[in-house]
Amino acid sequence: MSSGGCSIVWFRRDLRVEDNPALMAGVRAGSVVAVFIWAPEEEGQYQPGRVSRWWLKHSLAYLDSSLRNLGTPLITKRSTDSVSALLEVVKSTGATQLFFNHLYDPLSLIRDHRSKEVLTAHGITVRSFNSDLLYEPWDVNDDHGQPFTTFDAFWERCLNMPYDPQSPSLPPKRIIPGDTSRCPGDTLVFEDESEKSSNALLARAWSPGWSNADKALTTFINGPLIEYSENRRKADSATTSFLSPHLHFGEVSVKKVFHLVRIKQVLWANEGNKAGEESVNLFLKSIGLREYSRYISFNHPYSHERPLLGHLKFFPWMVNEGYFKAWRQGRTGYPLVDAGMRELWATGWLHDRIRVVVSSFFVKVLQLPWRWGMKYFWDTLLDADLESDALGWQYITGTLPDGREFDRIDNPQFEGYRFDPNGEYVRRWLPELSRLPTQWIHHPWNAPESVIQAAGIELGSNYPLPIVGIDEAKARLQQALLQMWQQEAAYRAATENGTEEGLGDSFESTPIAFPDDIQMEERHEPVRNNPPAAAATRRYEDQMVPSITSSLVRVEEEETSLDVQNSAEESRAEVPVNVIAQQNARETVLRTATRNTQLPHNNNTMWLRNAAEDSTAESSSSTRRERGGGEVPVWSPTASSYPEPFVDDENGIGPSSSYLQRHPQSHQLMNWTRLPQTG
Repeated sequence: MSSGGCSIVWFRRDLRVEDNPALMAGVRAGSVVAVFIWAPEEEGQYQPGRVSRWWLKHSLAYLDSSLRNLGTPLITKRSTDSVSALLEVVKSTGATQLFFNHLYDPLSLIRDHRSKEVLTAHGITVRSFNSDLLYEPWDVNDDHGQPFTTFDAFWERCLNMPYDPQSPSLPPKRIIPGDTSRCPGDTLVFEDESEKSSNALLARAWSPGWSNADKALTTFINGPLIEYSENRRKADSATTSFLSPHLHFGEVSVKKVFHLVRIKQVLWANEGNKAGEESVNLFLKSIGLREYSRYISFNHPYSHERPLLGHLKFFPWMVNEGYFKAWRQGRTGYPLVDAGMRELWATGWLHDRIRVVVSSFFVKVLQLPWRWGMKYFWDTLLDADLESDALGWQYITGTLPDGREFDRIDNPQFEGYRFDPNGEYVRRWLPELSRLPTQWIHHPWNAPESVIQAAGIELGSNYPLPIVGIDEAKARLQQALLQMWQQEAAYRAATENGTEEGLGDSFESTPIAFPDDIQMEERHEPVRNNPPAAAATRRYEDQMVPSITSSLVRVEEEETSLDVQNSAEESRAEVPVNVIAQQNARETVLRTATRNTQLPHNNNTMWLRNAAEDSTAESSSSTRRERGGGEVPVWSPTASSYPEPFVDDENGIGPSSSYLQRHPQSHQLMNWTRLPQTG
């Protein structure tokens, strides 16, 4: 045991013992107290859903078993305030150091910064590490030192960094336990009685736990990976890696995935296996999109609730709870969409292609607010991941600079014959259509009456007619876009004429209330006037925090344009430093935004890559420099110009968004302080 007392290793979404930098730092420092704190109230409206909680329950049990085999138990704590719980553990164990791994969603950024401040003030040495990404967000910038704004440029830079991602490390051989005699653990409850029967079915298909993640990775690399480029579009078979829930909970290191896949890439290249090389490149892009989701979340912390392109605040979304309910229940009348939604409810899982189909239908055909769909995904997916889901939904919606054309609607009938050509996927999840011939399986409303009767189908009774026609949806979308551009033009004219103040809120989007069954907590944080934090020396093991201030502050100047790089130093804002209670911290992060900075313009990220690949043809730090940690420098990413959209037919990354070319004003970016609270 070290003379300086024991160390706390704070587990969060890094539930593994191999390639865990925080755990290894604790082992090197001496005796270790391993802690997990369950504080779902801190997550606001993004508390884990039923299937996510099921996975977490079993993953923690597996981690506890692994840690005990190495010499120490996992202490679990139930709290509404992680920082207070950490202080209690410090006092009861006599710990002098705290180690944890970085997270990049806005809620965690605030919590982690506050943890460092509070514990450092109590004399505890705090160090944090990268265990979730190939490179830290602040280490990947363009030639001008600015964050990238399109995936293509970002991923190219990652693949051409001057140093490779750090190699994954092995588990520790043993762990010296700290004194936990005065630190009893709490029994955590992740499911109620009504959920147990449904959750029991999940165990038939999934095996949480870090060594099970290793097995899944090995199975994929030695099996489906080599034909991934050819088979990845098949919704009716196991053609993806199924790693996304393991990656979300940190049961497997992304560095390990990257390195093992790259080894295969080199092997197949030496063998001249072009198909294998193509498969590796496509799979690595899905890893890259996961990286990019955290990159976007870090640089623009409100991407999970506000569109990144300013004109979308004027889009007249359909507030139709009937449509929303039909979509959730798989009763839209479009078989591929309905099959996907029923699979999601039954299993907590969707093939990446089907994720694209159902989300595109949601925002383009039904024209429901994209945040409703994202929140439902969050509540129902095993691999629900805030950063990845936000990036995916914003891309599908067209609210990213390199997103899909907003005026494009994909016909689910045609998508069905692309991704489920034999209708087996639809028949599996829609038994009422199981007797329908393949010719009509994706558009039963066109089938002859004799075929419908022979299949035992009564359209409008045991299977619904289409909830809305595609032609009708296209016409309605064009009308909505026209209204959006007219309102934006009027808003800009009012701004230029100096009459905006007199117009009040008439040009702001009306906040859209969430349906009762997915009601999100909407709280308004009063304006905070936080003094700038003291300057700190950059420490490479220390997590940087994007500066944020209250989004309710009215910015009087015009919207920032594409070339505001000259105001980088003046635009530094502050990280909240006077947050006392976690409740206030949660309210702060949910209602705050970057001030005076220009806004940008596995499966949960794989579905976004597939959406990009299918733009026209289909629908679809580890730094080696190690220093001490403990302080978080004040940092604010500066805005940069946005290049062309990134949509490409097959490779997923490249310019071809005719819509944004026809509407160059859509490249104008919004200061987040001007966006409505529920846009």
